[in-house]
Amino acid sequence: MKKTVVINVVGLTQRLIGEHTPFVESFLKKGKSAYIQPVIPAVTCTAQSTYLTGKIPAEHGIVGNGWYFKNECEVKFWRQSNKLVTGEKIWEKLKKIDPDFTCANLFWWYNMYSTADYSVTPRPNYLADGRKIPDIYSHPAELRDTLQTELGTFPLFNFWGPKTSIKSSEWIAKSAIRTDEIHNPTLSLVYLPHLDYNLQRYGIDFKKIKKDLREIDRVVQQLVEHFQKRNSRIILLSEYGITDVENPIHLNRILRSKGYLAIRVERGLELLDAGASAAFAVADHQIAHIYLNDLSIKSSVKSLIESISGVEKVLSDEEIEEAGLAHERCGDLVVLADANSWFTYYFWLDDDKAPDYARMVDIHKKPGYDPVEMMTDPKDKLVMAKVMGKLLKKKLGFRTVLDIIPLNAGLIKGSHGRIPEDKADYPILITDDVNATFNDEIEATEVFSILENHLTATL
Repeated sequence: MKKTVVINVVGLTQRLIGEHTPFVESFLKKGKSAYIQPVIPAVTCTAQSTYLTGKIPAEHGIVGNGWYFKNECEVKFWRQSNKLVTGEKIWEKLKKIDPDFTCANLFWWYNMYSTADYSVTPRPNYLADGRKIPDIYSHPAELRDTLQTELGTFPLFNFWGPKTSIKSSEWIAKSAIRTDEIHNPTLSLVYLPHLDYNLQRYGIDFKKIKKDLREIDRVVQQLVEHFQKRNSRIILLSEYGITDVENPIHLNRILRSKGYLAIRVERGLELLDAGASAAFAVADHQIAHIYLNDLSIKSSVKSLIESISGVEKVLSDEEIEEAGLAHERCGDLVVLADANSWFTYYFWLDDDKAPDYARMVDIHKKPGYDPVEMMTDPKDKLVMAKVMGKLLKKKLGFRTVLDIIPLNAGLIKGSHGRIPEDKADYPILITDDVNATFNDEIEATEVFSILENHLTATL
């Protein structure tokens, strides 16, 4: 098989390729490209699972970055086990064709306990005293020690949160190169998240994101030049395009106002009680799953949500099936925002009663996606001094929390999850194989066969 690397440049679109990405632009002009018709929802976990199985969400089961686990009555986001993804993965299919085929998965999601030969993924240590220590999980286990000894500890706090920066994508790129040097996998899957950050913070404002574009362009160049020397075929692709938004919609607050939401009060703070709610929303960028513990209210809830300004459509029954989401994990209703809107998970009506995790970076406790975790209060000029003080307390052994995240969804200016109106905002696939055969626009499920053809073309 032909050695191949797939570089997943999150958020990359035709609109962003230009003067600030000279290397990617050159790669595009020399190669062959296609717009990718986004899968619904156009979010990380769903898109990646579709690419790696060639299946729609109704088949592979990843209906979002998180969902309501009905048997546990809990909303969970950012699970890690590959066993959640149903369907044969591309590396599993190719191993049947060539027993010498190997795959390295560098930071694509659902990376733990898969059948990939080599894998690396974020896995912090959560200590008993409340500290969160940056770390990774790898297979084989010794790869973790090799990479962090040679490259330094994985910069977790640059991967997500207010301190996000190019450092995390640079580390991932270096880990991909080092893994390739050690193990020489046939297929390398590399995830570069850098554009995700400021595109969500600022939207498509080139004055603010041009630095990010230049930074990721340099990282892509580093990877491409390494793999070219290794006689690899190279594919750049993305999962979705981020577009401008101004209107955050608080679905759970609306459901609460109609008496559908159940709330628990603990220590004077409010928590969403999903198992006791008649209806609640699991928000995920520009899509939300509405789960009903009482199906008799479906039509009433659908009418309520359809009446909200900023909601484009509410899917139910056959419409969910037509969207490729008819899976037991899917909500009873699926809500899509219009082009200018996105959904928050917020359910409290008084900020003083917001749960403690609301003001923290806490991706596993929040019953929905929260992009505001990348922000601090722009009006708080002392925020960094507060952070340093809290970190000092932690080092001295005192329990404290980094409650620095504002409760202001209006700070977010970019989102994704729906199908954009303009193809310039679609995800994109670019290959250096000018003889590759595919149309100028492809379905997300076709990425699987395109990868397969790249790898098997020499057979």
